[in-house]
Amino acid sequence: MNLKTIGFVLGICILAASCNQHRVQVTENGLKYQFHEQNEDARKAKMGDIMSFHLVLKNSEDSVLRDTYKENMPVKLVLQQPPFKGSFEEGLAMLAKGDSATFFVSADTLFAKMMQPMPPMVKKGTDLAFTVKVLNIQTSEEFQKDQAEQGAAQKGIDAKTIDKYIADNSLQGKAQKTDSGLAYVVLSPGSGPTPKQGDVVKVHYTGKLLDGKVFDSSINNPQTQGQPIDFRVGVGMVIPGWEEGIMSMKKGEKRMLIIPSGLAYGTEGSGPIPPNSVLLFDVELIDFSTPAPGDNSGMPQQPGGLQ
Repeated sequence: MNLKTIGFVLGICILAASCNQHRVQVTENGLKYQFHEQNEDARKAKMGDIMSFHLVLKNSEDSVLRDTYKENMPVKLVLQQPPFKGSFEEGLAMLAKGDSATFFVSADTLFAKMMQPMPPMVKKGTDLAFTVKVLNIQTSEEFQKDQAEQGAAQKGIDAKTIDKYIADNSLQGKAQKTDSGLAYVVLSPGSGPTPKQGDVVKVHYTGKLLDGKVFDSSINNPQTQGQPIDFRVGVGMVIPGWEEGIMSMKKGEKRMLIIPSGLAYGTEGSGPIPPNSVLLFDVELIDFSTPAPGDNSGMPQQPGGLQ
């Protein structure tokens, strides 16, 4: 066999190995998967690790059901034991940082385990395709350290952003700032005492991004039917910026709260609120009261409250 022949055979072997690597395969538990990028020598995700990844979810007709690239917000989750054989979580445990793969999960099994009806865009007997690109894998300790470092850096960025907003909107002399970084402007004064921890407050509010875009309001919200909302203050039911701002207001007061991201929704954001967003809230403290012992008024009906 001459050198040209050897080179040709080696080329065929390399090509075959590459094709073999990227074909659709099946695990012992029945999960179908296909790698697009794979570093076999890299550390794989372990149970309890925090994974950050982009996800494109498609149905059997190749229609996109979710695309975190377009949302500009990667998924972050704690890797847990697979809830059923052939689950998406089983696939995630096969991945390392930088890996990309598609996992084909039975729609029937998934929605049965979720105890939810099959949505109209998903057909029975088909698979959902989860295409994942892993951005990072961290232990809980690494994640907490990273979050703390990002938060410290973001606090300085938010302070400059708030100062610029105050200057651009001619609020110097009107805006007051607290040690936490919260800024506020009293729009209309109130009177009397301020709420204490555990008091039930009744407020109207409108939440906006710095560009003025409204993302939530009790006044124009079908869920509240234009009525003010009630909740207990000082017990973690709302974001820290609300806790601090409202607990220093007097009955009848209207105030603009300028809340740094660390006292709002932080590095994750929430729904229409992008990560690391300084937020504006126009808040009116209509009334507040101290509940009697055993009175559960103002408490959330489900865990999470207004967070």
